[in-house]
This record gives sequence, structure tokens and C-alpha cells, in this order.
Amino acid sequence: MHSALPGNHSAQFRQFGHEQQPGQLSIRHVDTTAYRRSLRVRAQFPTGIAPVRAVAAATGMSERTVYRRCLEGGPWRRILPGVVQLFTGRPTVDQLAHAALVLCGPDAMITGIEACRRHGLRRGPVRRDDSSSRYPEIHVLVPEHKQVRSVEFVHVERTMRPPTPVIRGGVPLAPVVRSCTDAVRRIRSPAEVAALLSDAVQQGLCTVGALSEEVEAGSRRGTAVPRAVLADVAVGVRSAAERRAKQLWPSTGLPEPWWNAPIWDSQGQLLGYGDCWLDEVALLWEIESTEWHLSPSAHEYTVRRAAMFTAAGVVYVASKPRMISNDWPQVAATLRASYDQARARPRPSLRATPRRE
Repeated sequence: MHSALPGNHSAQFRQFGHEQQPGQLSIRHVDTTAYRRSLRVRAQFPTGIAPVRAVAAATGMSERTVYRRCLEGGPWRRILPGVVQLFTGRPTVDQLAHAALVLCGPDAMITGIEACRRHGLRRGPVRRDDSSSRYPEIHVLVPEHKQVRSVEFVHVERTMRPPTPVIRGGVPLAPVVRSCTDAVRRIRSPAEVAALLSDAVQQGLCTVGALSEEVEAGSRRGTAVPRAVLADVAVGVRSAAERRAKQLWPSTGLPEPWWNAPIWDSQGQLLGYGDCWLDEVALLWEIESTEWHLSPSAHEYTVRRAAMFTAAGVVYVASKPRMISNDWPQVAATLRASYDQARARPRPSLRATPRRE
């Protein structure tokens, strides 16, 4: 059995209205007012992100007190000027997006890479941490009259052509076409631009024409690479790897191919769309990359597809993107040898048409 605690502890215990019984351990009185208040605030701001003024109004605190609670050791953190996170851990990307929207006001919307990801695009550049912040950059569109500037991880772009936002998961986003073009204006890598734009077109989320119109309608700054990429996507190039292959093709000395052309067998059955098709000899060059074309689980489909083309009489050649980048002379030599082989045999009864946007 536990012995009674010293008298000074018993006196403390009694002052909170509890009589300590012999043999009992004292229980420290805990003031739950602050805890209950914290729960109310989190219920009012379920994302965990809120303007300082709104938190002050909801709690009856002064704004100075709210900021004081954001200091080291406090329960909250300042995430942007005038914006607090009601917890101490690292915010999620979703919370960063909400913080950016709180900073920029009710007419703001997310655009660029973050919006593209929320629209379902998976190719192109990954989210990168902003150089001046430890968080990924959030690109936000605001109307021209808004007096708000880029700060920390938020890149603010004022526009005279604000689109009607699309709401996804409670977050206002610029439409797919605008999100893509806003993103690619700030991407330097042609491969990443090609990956992002071709993904949007392949998924049927927009057309090459719509992307080209948006590029023409906006600022010309940063559009040289997107314009060149869109010209390739318009003729069927579906990925960064294919774009590189198209650039290198003239060095093979072979006739100009059709890119991503539909191919039918002698019975009129569609065999598929060939990456690079030489119609006069029925030669198909495929760039086999699960990263750009298929999910890893669809590898079996790729193998079966190759077998179907071969069984129909197609001379089938396949290359990995890394081979095109690192060993192009060997790839080109293989293509020339395959072309000679295809030309030496009777052309099978296959039909294909060039792709048109």
C-alpha cells in the first residue's frame, strides 16, 4: 500500500477541492481550458490552416497572442505572412496549397505543376522544393488588381485572363489547359515539357489545339520550348523519349516515318498504334518504356502486342529510351539493317494512316 504524500502536496491537493484520503496518490489538477479552446479552433479550421485574424476572432485572443503561440515551444506555427498552421509538424502539400490560397484571397486558384497533379497528370517534372523554402512551390493565379506578391514557397502570378476555376477536393484549380501552359512556361527541360503535355493529350484531358491556343493567348515569355514540343505532339509524338527519337531520326538516312499511326491487318482488325511506322516496307520501331507509355503491370500486354505485329508480318524493332540517348549510333545501325530486311521481303497486306490532330 502506498504511503500518504508529504503535507505540502496534500495541501496543494486540497486547494483544488479534493480531500486526499489516506493511502491515495494525489492527482495533479489540470486546467483543460486551453485544450478545449484548441479543439474548438481545429474544428473551426479543419485543414489546420487559418488566417491570423480569424484565429484571433475565434479564440478571443489578440493577434499578438496568436503570433506568440507560434514561437518555439508553442502549439502553432507561422507558415506564411498572416497565416498560421494549428499544429507543429511539417504541413502536407494539401495544407501548403490551402495556406497559399489563404494568403492570396478568395479569387485565387492553384495552377502549374501542383494543379496538373491534382487533375491527374502523372508525367513531367516532380514537385520541387523552392530554393528559398523547404517546401514544394505552389503556383497561384490571382486577378490583375490583387496586390499580393510571391513569398516563400508561394509563386504568385497576376493575370488579366483569370479562368473559371475547377474545384477538386475543395481546392480551386485552373483548368487543365491553363494549368499545363502555366507550368511549361516555367520548365526549362524539353523532355519534361514533352512528358507533361503529351500526358494531358493522351489522357484525353485536352487537345493539342487547345494547348496551342492557350500558349498563343498568354505571354510569349517562356513559350519557345512549349511551341516546339506541341508541334511534335500534333504529329503523334507521345513522350519525351519519342520526341528525342524524332529529333535523331534524320541521321538514319531512312524515309520519313509516321508517328503513332494506326495499323490494321489484312482482315481490317486494328493491331494498334505504332510509335514509328515506315509504311512502304511495313517496319515498326517501338520505344518500349513503361515509364512513358504503360504501367509496369501492363508489361504482358506489351509483349502480346509485339507478337501480334510480328505474326501479321511486320518487321518489329524495339529500343529503350536509354539506348536512344546513350547508344544512338548502334540504334541507328539496327534500324538501317532492319529496313533493308523489310525491303527485301514482300510487303504484307497491312494498312496504316498518318496521324492527324
